[in-house]
Amino acid sequence: MTAASSTSQQQRRPWIVGVSGASGTPFAASVLRGLLAAGESVDLVVSRASRLTILDETGISYRDAHWQEDLLSWLSRGADGKPDTFRPDIGDVRHWGAGDLAAGPSSGSYPAKGMLIVPASTACVAGVALGLSKDLLQRAASVTLKERRKLVVAVRETPLSGSTLRQMVALDEAGAVVLPASPGFYAGATQIQDLVDFVAGRVLDAAGVPHQLYRRWEGELGGASSRG
Repeated sequence: MTAASSTSQQQRRPWIVGVSGASGTPFAASVLRGLLAAGESVDLVVSRASRLTILDETGISYRDAHWQEDLLSWLSRGADGKPDTFRPDIGDVRHWGAGDLAAGPSSGSYPAKGMLIVPASTACVAGVALGLSKDLLQRAASVTLKERRKLVVAVRETPLSGSTLRQMVALDEAGAVVLPASPGFYAGATQIQDLVDFVAGRVLDAAGVPHQLYRRWEGELGGASSRG
């Protein structure tokens, strides 16, 4: 490794993106595209359960040995299932196996800006709230909290039980941003992708990452309906 490449590697501070097994993999795809479009580096952790959800919702098998091919296929697909809708550049994505507890994000000394869990299942919420660290996703989230870095948890479940609500409060008290995957309609959505991008945009807002995924409220009633 050259001195220049070594310096570049030391300066890299990625966002860790964790994808859990909840329904809503298009939310994760939109967040990933938004981060990459903003020039952010990404460290990706796809849980074992989420791979079943990705397969069910997209027909794509996400495999460790072929993660670049599978990720590109996934991120290129629109929320309506149409392939080749987007042309993402995944050159600055690093993949970590969900069972790799020796991975970089498992340590507080690993440089990262923070972590986004999209979507977050109730099992994931419970694991992070209780500090279980049963896999790399949960461990990376625990590290993010202890290091006082930004943690955004996009919960995708309804209805919510009392225990899950209490765990969400615990995450809030620990410093996380608990962000239910609830799309707003004031942005003038006309298709599924618009609703998905609204939630992804709110996740990026919470992380402080600039984007143009949805039309922002500007104080004008009827603005969305008059768009175009």
